Amino acid sequence: MADIMMTRLHEWMVVLYAVSLVFYFIDYLNKDRMAHRSAFWILLVVYVMQTVFLVMYIVETKRFPILSLFEGIYFYAWLLISVSILLHLFSKVGHAVFILNVIGFIFMTIHTFAPNQISNSAVGEALISELLFIHISFAILSYVAFSMSFVFAILYLILYKLLKKRKWSKQFGRLPSLQQAASGIKIGIITGIPFLLISLILGVQWAYIALDEWSLLDMKIIGSFFILIVYAVVLLFMQMGRLRGNNAAWANIFAFLFVIINFFLGSTLSGFHFWI
Repeated sequence: MADIMMTRLHEWMVVLYAVSLVFYFIDYLNKDRMAHRSAFWILLVVYVMQTVFLVMYIVETKRFPILSLFEGIYFYAWLLISVSILLHLFSKVGHAVFILNVIGFIFMTIHTFAPNQISNSAVGEALISELLFIHISFAILSYVAFSMSFVFAILYLILYKLLKKRKWSKQFGRLPSLQQAASGIKIGIITGIPFLLISLILGVQWAYIALDEWSLLDMKIIGSFFILIVYAVVLLFMQMGRLRGNNAAWANIFAFLFVIINFFLGSTLSGFHFWI
């Protein structure tokens, strides 16, 4: 029972850490105070949980947990969160805080779902299944976010065409403004990118511990990383002002087509993505 409870708490730490990263990413791009505060308080909860587990481990083993790779990874992740919280409180270096937490999340995931940890755990098979569940959940959330961006891109083009031709209808009042549509496009990308990145990190970790044979050159993996790069480039160009208005809308529509292709064709050609 205690083993299962500890496993669940570590899983919740990873999930909360992932949610915190999403808020940090939103704040990183838009300087959103609400997202900034939410990210910090969620991260603080993760930090308190990590610290409690660290102290409990020290009390139980009566030594500092750095004598093995497994222990060192946990302590390293804890230190990264400690430094990021200090930077958050005493300096204005949002870039450093965000990057530190991305690295910390990767190592926290490696620790929580490490092969040695799973093989020595009474709930090893359940842990692997739940890692897959979390991976798929974040992948689906990223698809939802990109779908929202796609829908707002279409609405932007429709609204622009109606305004240009000065054609009004009864349904016109139900359409968003151009500014609202543009904001919807951007919010969808900003939300989808960290979700997809987290999903890829968890997915690679799952494949490493659950599969005997797999490759980073798998079509689904290549396609997912390609989509991440495409949306990152689109967002970068939008931030730089090189993609605006109709061009930004069309860029998001074409990017979403890659999502659809990867979802169906990539999964069909994949060597281990059978869940579709």
